[in-house]
Amino acid sequence: MNAVDQALAPTLRGQDPGQDPEQPPVAPPAPRRENRLRALDGLRLLAALMVCLYHFTGKNGTISSSWHQSPGLLFPTLSKIGTYGCLGVQFFFVISGFVICMSSWGKTLGDFFRSRIARLYPAYWAALLMVGAASVLLPVVVHPLRSDEFLMNFTMLQQPMGVPRVLGVCWTLWVEMRFYVLFALFVIWKGVTYRRVVTFCILWTLAGAFARVADTALTDELVMRDHAPYFIGGLALYLIHRYGSDFLLWGIVGMSFLLGQRYSVTALWHPGMHGDFHRNPHVIQAISFLAFAAVAAVALGWLRWANWSWLTLAGALTYPFYLIHEHLGWFAIRILHRGLGLDPYATLVLTVAILLSLAYLMNRFVEKPFGTRLKRTMTAQSKQLAARLSGGK
Repeated sequence: MNAVDQALAPTLRGQDPGQDPEQPPVAPPAPRRENRLRALDGLRLLAALMVCLYHFTGKNGTISSSWHQSPGLLFPTLSKIGTYGCLGVQFFFVISGFVICMSSWGKTLGDFFRSRIARLYPAYWAALLMVGAASVLLPVVVHPLRSDEFLMNFTMLQQPMGVPRVLGVCWTLWVEMRFYVLFALFVIWKGVTYRRVVTFCILWTLAGAFARVADTALTDELVMRDHAPYFIGGLALYLIHRYGSDFLLWGIVGMSFLLGQRYSVTALWHPGMHGDFHRNPHVIQAISFLAFAAVAAVALGWLRWANWSWLTLAGALTYPFYLIHEHLGWFAIRILHRGLGLDPYATLVLTVAILLSLAYLMNRFVEKPFGTRLKRTMTAQSKQLAARLSGGK
């Protein structure tokens, strides 16, 4: 065996189809039945609400125009909490690592990409049309883009192409897309196994360190040195959920937290920060830890009791809510607070309720029918193409 095989073999427990031939055969355990982890759905919505609170109360900028003054003055206490809401993105990335590893197990490369396209694009296109229409109706809040820029946004590649974003939050989708591609090329292509996921986590961690040394825009984009630890931690936590705890996996999680909290502090805090929206570096570290700890609690089964059926709906609303909440929320706040004179706290609650209702409609009338149809069509066409190619040999 080579060095990597020797390091990984004690933890494989005979479950990895890539078991080294020198090891004695071990009867694989009965496959674990994957029930829906509803606690993850709840964590998704929590993360989205954190980001929403940040955009509505935890920063200045366009939102100050909608409130007609700084949110720090309107919400003296809430704004101090809201300024940390941007760390909800880190929650998303850890959850994404966990969920992508879980959902891609036993899938082909084609299955994986078809499921991602059907999951991401229908709601995203609907959100573009909604925010684009709103920007035309009330351009004082969000300025409409040129037609070529607006159309470029439909690809989800506007950020690397240097085109302005219609949806402010979609920068995270570009991060997610790169994670999908990396995981697909280095793991899913040959089939997801314990050994391949662990090797991928270790090599990606090292690549992030080398990218820091290289310090070039290209290596940063390819390796995502600052976001990678959260995805890697999520991948390792799913392996813990599937195979049980061991030192190697917890070592990967611990290393990912140490690297991730460093990124979060350097990105969100600078010495000498002051004003309404300054952040404490220790609080940033604590929230980064909670992102890993919350998903670890799911992985270990400690949140198995959180199995309420409404959490499934909460998880379904998270993605469309996340897409539309920022810009459409600014529109709603401007109308409800400045136009109708509603109390700030009542405006905040009503705005979130309206956005969740819109998210429900998007899920019900866009994601479910069009996403399902898109996936079914792509799958059928893939089978037809495979049949034609096999027949032409």
